[in-house]
Amino acid sequence: MTYAIQAEGLVKRFKETEALAGVDLAARTGSVLGLLGPNGAGKTTAVRIFATLLSPDGGRATVAGHDVVREAGLVRSLIGLTGQYAAVDENLTGTENLLLIGRLLGLSRREAKARAAELLDRFQLTDAAGRAAKTFSGGMRRRLDLAASLVGRPSILFLDEPTTGLDPHSRGELWDMLRALVADGATALLTTQYLNEADVLADDIVVIDKGRVIAEGTPDQLKSEVGGQVLELRPVRSVDLPATHRLVSDAAGDGARIEGGSITAPVKDPELMPTVVRSLDREGIAVGELTLRRSSLDEVFLALTGHRAEPPSGNGSGPGGHAGAEGDGGGDESARDKAVSPA
Repeated sequence: MTYAIQAEGLVKRFKETEALAGVDLAARTGSVLGLLGPNGAGKTTAVRIFATLLSPDGGRATVAGHDVVREAGLVRSLIGLTGQYAAVDENLTGTENLLLIGRLLGLSRREAKARAAELLDRFQLTDAAGRAAKTFSGGMRRRLDLAASLVGRPSILFLDEPTTGLDPHSRGELWDMLRALVADGATALLTTQYLNEADVLADDIVVIDKGRVIAEGTPDQLKSEVGGQVLELRPVRSVDLPATHRLVSDAAGDGARIEGGSITAPVKDPELMPTVVRSLDREGIAVGELTLRRSSLDEVFLALTGHRAEPPSGNGSGPGGHAGAEGDGGGDESARDKAVSPA
């Protein structure tokens, strides 16, 4: 098995804060690795080390077998980076943004123009190519940003919360584009606070918290090994929700939670469902839905970290997007970050 991205004992400190405390991870070539964790866990720090924008204080990181410190220039020639917010020049047109990246990467004007046209077509931006990026919708900006990351035909992509602030339709479009890129042979490291996004896209997942890896595996493995089964029920009458929650809590313990109009509880005892059904019948509470299902990735995250993931609240469409919103040492991402010449 070959790995496109690897970290061994990766350490990074910012004054008194240890952002990464010995992280080991590996992304298989031609796959998507989801890197999950609470805000401040160290996700963006890891991405910026892999992208050669930060130097580690300990351990080793390689991209396509090349050391990110000793062979930084070569690594930059192989990767594409999309940060948490679209890093495009608002005053340039779609075409001009891509031409700028192409020229910074050393393409001739003819090559850069051809590549820009190809990517604008691929990302369904041809009709808007002559408009200033500031007139684009948030989804269009994200597509342009991802296109800019692909100008140099990278084989490895780092996507740091790429769908922050997008509406569900635009998010789905980016999912489709990422699937197509991976189908063409690309490898991607994806950080996200939208756990359904990781569930849908990631072949493997690494969960970090406080700079340390606390779990890893495929989404299905984590759901089975960490989350187990979940009882979910919804009373017919909303006024019965508190009483139903009390009955489930008595049977399941503190893990019972109210979520919207439903109640969920982890199943630690196979007798939980019949016990709850008998209690509801005794109290005369009618139930509209009652299911026993596998844990969601959100519930796995809750079990591992003690709280649910919190999707970012920013709209992701402002200029000069900040790539270090975790507060763990990130900085502003710019066109130069996307197109560093492998000098």
